[in-house]
Amino acid sequence: MAKTSTTTQGLRAAIERSGYYPALVAEAVEAAVGGEPVRSYLVHQETTFDQNEVRRHVTVLVLTGNRFIVSHTDEQAADTTSPTPYATTSTESVKLGRISSIVVSRVVANPESYKPGTLPREIVLTIGWGAVSRIDLEPAACGDPNCEADHGYTGSSTADDLSLRVSEAGDGPETVRQALTFAQALSEATADQTR
Repeated sequence: MAKTSTTTQGLRAAIERSGYYPALVAEAVEAAVGGEPVRSYLVHQETTFDQNEVRRHVTVLVLTGNRFIVSHTDEQAADTTSPTPYATTSTESVKLGRISSIVVSRVVANPESYKPGTLPREIVLTIGWGAVSRIDLEPAACGDPNCEADHGYTGSSTADDLSLRVSEAGDGPETVRQALTFAQALSEATADQTR
């Protein structure tokens, strides 16, 4: 990453603030970004409970002029494949023109008194580019309650490449604000691709 960019420096600082293997995460993200300037970013750490273990996961989203980069890092306990704990880091680089949908779901308290500009209590950012789709099927039926015919199946296919939940209570208001800023920048960048 270009070390002179203010946005790039902010990304590096956000990775370091997350405290989650910052050297490992930063190296993976920097390798994926290469020399491109960073336009926007989001760093999100999530802690999960897996039976009697606590596991951490960090997702880093980066927008460059041409690409959307996703980095995931997970920690794993020692197991049959490794006698010591280990981490797995993966990055995916997606051309902006491949992004097919960006969904921002906002949860606001007291909607009857909502004032524009008020930060949502939480958001869910879902981005689809066609790498992963979810198919939900169910038996089809007709309107006749006595019908016993097989009507096949009905369902829907949903692009579900990335879904990220950020909440004010769990992540803090600055992370919610950063997620909204990133979603807007990504939406504008993909709109530029269609012009």
